[in-house]
Amino acid sequence: MCGIVGVVSDAPVNQLIYDALLLLQHRGQDAAGIVTQQERKFFIHKAKGLVRDVFRTRNMRALPGNCGLGQVRYPTAGNAYSEEEAQPFYVNAPFGIVLVHNGNLTNAQTLKSELFLTDHRHINTESDSEVLLNVLAHEIETVTRGLPLQPADVFAAVRNVHRRVRGSYAVIALIAGHGVLAFRDPYGIRPLCIGKGEGTTLVASESVVMEGTAHKFVRNVEPGEAVFIDLQGQMHACQCAENTRLAPCIFEYVYLARPDSTLDGISVYQARLNLGLALAKRVVSTVPPSQIDVVIPIPESSRPSAAQVAQSLGLPYREGFVKNRYVGAPSSCPGRRCARNRCARSSTPSSASSKGAMCCWWTIRSCVEPPAARSCRWRVMPVRARSIWPAQHRRCAIPMCMASTCRPAKNWWRTTAASPRSSRSSAATRLFIRTSMR
Repeated sequence: MCGIVGVVSDAPVNQLIYDALLLLQHRGQDAAGIVTQQERKFFIHKAKGLVRDVFRTRNMRALPGNCGLGQVRYPTAGNAYSEEEAQPFYVNAPFGIVLVHNGNLTNAQTLKSELFLTDHRHINTESDSEVLLNVLAHEIETVTRGLPLQPADVFAAVRNVHRRVRGSYAVIALIAGHGVLAFRDPYGIRPLCIGKGEGTTLVASESVVMEGTAHKFVRNVEPGEAVFIDLQGQMHACQCAENTRLAPCIFEYVYLARPDSTLDGISVYQARLNLGLALAKRVVSTVPPSQIDVVIPIPESSRPSAAQVAQSLGLPYREGFVKNRYVGAPSSCPGRRCARNRCARSSTPSSASSKGAMCCWWTIRSCVEPPAARSCRWRVMPVRARSIWPAQHRRCAIPMCMASTCRPAKNWWRTTAASPRSSRSSAATRLFIRTSMR
């Protein structure tokens, strides 16, 4: 997924957007971009790489203006190698619109055909974000028909976007000469929240941006809601979708979000503790805790859950893998070979923690990044761990490893949430593999 931010202020916003993107860097390391507006003219700089590498002093000086957008990209659609697909995306009519998007559209190909055949708009990349931008631009053009743009027109356009678009989307758009528009899909799959400071209104993917930039968290953008902030900082809000309900992506809490964020009123850190507590109860009913010597997390996101499992079972918690913080996430690699190589460099096993032990190996990452799980599992073998048990929580699809005596199951890393109708998979925790060292 991606991290997005939008700002309207009475002072230059380039440094504020840069700082916000640094706080959202965990949501995407493939590319970064910033756009600002001054006197109805957009100034854009975007490129592949981390925020600190993309933006130098000369780039920041070339981003004047009191309102703007920023994005860090995690490539889940389109071409991960293409710098053209870095966001923000720009379209010149109507008014001039730039857009940043977090999510995935499930009907992007259908919309792309409609835009070309019916709306007479051209899409030049494989990115679903460009599709979403052109859908929004067409709907704004349809409702205004040459008239001055009003907040009610913006909300009417967003209603039409909701009717046409399917999938997950948290969007922030900047309309030249008018203001910033932010909206979420009707199910609130991707997070979006609002903060305020002195003369500044800020919209971002996570609440940690508000805390890290000394802004006050105001509220979350509700599912299906649209918020329009004009250039004077006046905020207008309207519910633009029917039959809305909050159904956020669980991986926001399991993997994507920072643990110090609060999403839709739920602390990410507390959610991970609760997941560890729930799975510890399942472990007790499946495996005698006396057969487990140590609980080891695969860094980083599994640490709170692993600590809770260890505390609940009365077992020692150990750091069995040393994280290389200067290597990006394997899941953001464009290609299996790149992901495999990055896995080998991302973390290394510590022999002192797992030598000769029956390991309870808790990992959240492995359900998102199968190569990471396989890489870590096989690299435990040289440090002489006696046994490793992976298990999986049916509801949240979180694997865990413990000591076992069963034979390895083929393709255990591909197993996902099981059907409740299956007698074998009715338990929330399942055993998959044993690695025995002679």
